[in-house]
Amino acid sequence: MSPTPAPEVLRAPLVLEFPFTRSLGPVQSAFLTGLRERTVLGVRTAAGRVLVPPVEYDPDTADELRDLVEVAATGTVTTWAWNHEPRPGQPLATPFAWAMVRLDGADSALLHALDAPGPDAVHTGMRVRVRWAAERTGAITDIACFEAYEGDESGRAREHSGTFEDPVTGIVAPARLDYTYTPGRAQARHLAALAEQRTTGERCPSCRKVYVPPRGACPTCGVATAEQVEVGPRGTVTTYCIVNIKSRHPATLDIEVPYVYAHIALDGAGLALHGRIAGIPYDQVRMGLRVEPVWAEGGRHPDHYRPTGEPDADYDTYKELL
Repeated sequence: MSPTPAPEVLRAPLVLEFPFTRSLGPVQSAFLTGLRERTVLGVRTAAGRVLVPPVEYDPDTADELRDLVEVAATGTVTTWAWNHEPRPGQPLATPFAWAMVRLDGADSALLHALDAPGPDAVHTGMRVRVRWAAERTGAITDIACFEAYEGDESGRAREHSGTFEDPVTGIVAPARLDYTYTPGRAQARHLAALAEQRTTGERCPSCRKVYVPPRGACPTCGVATAEQVEVGPRGTVTTYCIVNIKSRHPATLDIEVPYVYAHIALDGAGLALHGRIAGIPYDQVRMGLRVEPVWAEGGRHPDHYRPTGEPDADYDTYKELL
């Protein structure tokens, strides 16, 4: 008797990426503008501690902080970790150390990259200095990295007005997370059903709620779920939003705004999932609208949902799924 083959392990590379835009208050504006001018600023608390990078509120008292001071571009490593495989977008393309550096004149440490030939060349207590970027724009990357420095500790924090010409008032920081997603048993079955244009969930043996997509366990009862239940394909719009800003995601790039995204309670499901509503003017979408999935050729999930033409569902039939 031949052994049962192991089920295929599904894996998929996923990327979560977006630009984070924020305005800067007077403290952060002075700090980043100072870096552009090769000046490192910190802030002094009421207790006399100098914090670098500066914060806008005292971490001990929550008082507003505005007393800016200049510290040295040299400092001491307080702790570190070696990065064997730098990722795209990190400060250095070759292996380096992530180090906490207490700059001379500061009482707190700054996290940044430390350029070193190997982990044996790095140690706690190591003296380092800032290596400035050749082109500086008013960002933390104006510090290209830290490098070894033979000098002794020097200089105390001295008062600084924080005033510079053409101050930096806002930043756009790209945020990106690359990871490999491996679904468990429950979601692997769910994905396999979607490939057949079916939607499945799993029923909790205790509360009997059907989770779509399945999670492998009931978050309410804390028990494992194994009973598969096919739901839908039709469902009811429980709530929705009108999208007025065009997305830059490839999957929605060609969709004209405004359009509607809705929570849809599929028939037989114990909670709602989300999907795009089409085939109806956006201002006619409503709670209780009955919809059905539309599958694109070769698609592994519904492209969108459209009205079925049925009468709207009574509110009492879906009010617990809002």
